[in-house]
Amino acid sequence: MRKKRIGGVPVIRRGGATAVGNISLRDVQFLLTAPEIYHDYRTVAVKDFLTAVRTYLDKNKNASSMSSEFITCKKHCTIKELIQLLDREKIHRVYVVDDDGNLQGLITLRDIISRLVHEPHGYFGDFFDGVLPLPANSRV
Repeated sequence: MRKKRIGGVPVIRRGGATAVGNISLRDVQFLLTAPEIYHDYRTVAVKDFLTAVRTYLDKNKNASSMSSEFITCKKHCTIKELIQLLDREKIHRVYVVDDDGNLQGLITLRDIISRLVHEPHGYFGDFFDGVLPLPANSRV
C-alpha cells in the first residue's frame, strides 16, 4: 500500500478472483495496537491476519470502530444506492463484484466526489498524484 500510495487492498481467494476480504491502512493501524496480532506482523499471512482481526473483534466488541465486514456491490448498483451504502456502513471503499462474487473493480468515496466536484490541479498538493491514472477527459 505504501509503494502504490493506496489506502487498501482486496484479499482474493487463492487461484481465483473471488474477493474474501480487505486490508486497509486503518487495519494496519489496528494491527499496531493489538499485541495478540502485532507480535508476528512480519511473518503473518494475509488470511491469518484477517482471521486474527475478526477473532479479536469478536472477543473485544468495543476494541475498535473498525468494521470486520467486507462491503461489496454489483455493477448495476446506482450511484445513489452506492452513496447510501457508503453512508449507512460508514465506509469509503466498496468493491464491485459479479454474481459469482468475483472482483470486478473498486469505487471509493473520493472517486464519486471527484466526478461531482472540480478540484483544481494541485489543490491537495501532490498527495493524490499518481495514485490512479486519470482519464484523458478528467477535469482534475
